[in-house]
Amino acid sequence: MVSTLVCAKSLGDVRLMRCGRAISPEHPRQNCARLSGSHQPRRLLGLVIGFVIGLVAAKSFAEGLLDTPAPFAQALQMVSSDRMLADIRALTGTEFNGRQTGTPGDLASAEFVQRRFVQLHKQRSPVSVPGAMPDEPLNQAWFQSTSVRSTTIGHAPILHPTIASDASDSPPASIGTDYLPILDSPSADLQASLVFVGYGISDSPGEFDEYAGLDVRNKVVLFLRGKPDRYGKQVSHADKARTAQAQGAIGYLTATGPILNAYETRRGVTGRPSAFYGLTDPYEAIPGAWISTALASAILGAEQPDGSDPLRTLQQQLNESLTPRSMATNVAITMRWQSVQQDGTLYNVVSIMGGLDAAHRDETIVIGAHRDHFGKQGGLLFAGADDNASGTAVLLEVARVLASAPTGLKRSIVLVSFSGEEQGLLGSKLYVTQPVMPLSSTVAMINVDHAGVGNGRLTIGVTGLEKTTAHQAGHRAELADRLDFFGFFPGGDHVPFKEAGISTVTIVSGGVHPHFHQPTDSVDTLNPDILSAAARYVLAVAWQLADAP
Repeated sequence: MVSTLVCAKSLGDVRLMRCGRAISPEHPRQNCARLSGSHQPRRLLGLVIGFVIGLVAAKSFAEGLLDTPAPFAQALQMVSSDRMLADIRALTGTEFNGRQTGTPGDLASAEFVQRRFVQLHKQRSPVSVPGAMPDEPLNQAWFQSTSVRSTTIGHAPILHPTIASDASDSPPASIGTDYLPILDSPSADLQASLVFVGYGISDSPGEFDEYAGLDVRNKVVLFLRGKPDRYGKQVSHADKARTAQAQGAIGYLTATGPILNAYETRRGVTGRPSAFYGLTDPYEAIPGAWISTALASAILGAEQPDGSDPLRTLQQQLNESLTPRSMATNVAITMRWQSVQQDGTLYNVVSIMGGLDAAHRDETIVIGAHRDHFGKQGGLLFAGADDNASGTAVLLEVARVLASAPTGLKRSIVLVSFSGEEQGLLGSKLYVTQPVMPLSSTVAMINVDHAGVGNGRLTIGVTGLEKTTAHQAGHRAELADRLDFFGFFPGGDHVPFKEAGISTVTIVSGGVHPHFHQPTDSVDTLNPDILSAAARYVLAVAWQLADAP
């Protein structure tokens, strides 16, 4: 914006010229009077002082106008939660069958996104289109692909815990409520006694070995997710599954403990079982299931004559003392299901909206969201509305607004719909190894994931950027009082970009996500206002980064 001070008779007469129009709270006054006579020096001094004061005020006013320029303000008003809900409703429909990576349903969803990207380029505002002709790559949407293996758990799986002395008292566990098989688990057909192994960590050099003195050969082990806060080393689920297999176990159960750490509390983790890929090497994998906290407590409570729940006490002792509390139980576990592996193809969908500034258009901002979910498992359809049809809808809506905006941006925007996130960030890792624009010219990556439910606030994870940049975007989006800022946000498609040295901004909706990785994650559980807030913030931070000097 260029501002010009015109004809100032006093401070109240200062006006700014913007886009050829005078911005003034009053009607134009008459031309300034000519200076003449013996009063000219005094009048001239007064005019100069008034001019300087007015110039300072004008500069301040102009800077205020720059905070929310008209094109961005217009773009912000274009965000529609109705359109996003319509896209989520489509993506969670039976046509896409849960969008599991490597399946026909995920390919169908990739084609859905590709059609939308192509359509957006066709409707792009003429003033926002760079010099490329319509048939050039900057106006296309295309696939990135790689081979992938998908696993499907067959119908009617069985998990049945029983007290060894009386198998008639307890009914089988209910799939979805009490347990879910680990989704890349091998087939199971076993019955064995159960051993509790704390967090499932075997670290003899670190003097924290929860398998020490135990014989778990041909048994099923139960371990808690995560690790004690005082245990300094990193340990993954795959590490625990490998340890169990190496110790001779033939199966495992895992559960969230009743005591949550700070991260789990912030993310709104519940005690329900979640759909989950263990990501263990197939040659080391044994059958496994994620059970509810309530079922884990009931299993260990079977040891207590008064029926009390020892799980919280055991976890608290582990957290405080780092002394193993492993023990055998008198519970037997039956695990039975069929797993079917199939080779398929992973598809990312990529499109570029070219920047307008010749000096900056080779620099890019990546906006991404994963599209994949879990498909149909154990007879249950995982529609994945919040995770992550919501993020995909935000991506499409922000792309639509940018395409329709009254002006283009300096830098180019790369739009990526990732697949394979649930199976270990496969799609984002693929992009980072085969970027469509050089990583060296990628300014930042913006990732949006499960952005449709919660407490009405947004959780923003920022790496490599000044927090002030993220805060300013919040102010411009009129969301400053609804944002909670953090540093690195573990898990998600931004991680491979961060590891490649690229700045990242991650947006998720704050609070509890009660249907996260559940078959109940459906479109009717979403909050339109939260979707709108997420899209407005993504638009604001993308605009700010792409149009910076």
